[in-house]
Amino acid sequence: MNTVVRHLAIRGLVQGVGYRWSMVQAAKRLGLRGWVRNRRDGSVEALVAGEALAVDELVRWARRGPEGARVDTVDAGEPAGAIAAQALPDGFEQRDTA
Repeated sequence: MNTVVRHLAIRGLVQGVGYRWSMVQAAKRLGLRGWVRNRRDGSVEALVAGEALAVDELVRWARRGPEGARVDTVDAGEPAGAIAAQALPDGFEQRDTA
């Protein structure tokens, strides 16, 4: 299995529209591990790990988001620093705002 880890920064109208809950559901369907949380600047941040094709599918989903969201940009790259050092949960979870 080709496992990859991506750090996502999602900007636009992505808070208050069920974005995090919807991402958790999509990630679970795809069998991914990681987390998603709101940021105080109005963006959403996620750390996603799993089979490369499934991660790519979630990144495509992130560019659309749930109904009611307006996604302007999604930066998806290799995690760095403190994000890279975090242990991943067994499943995919919604975390508190950071």
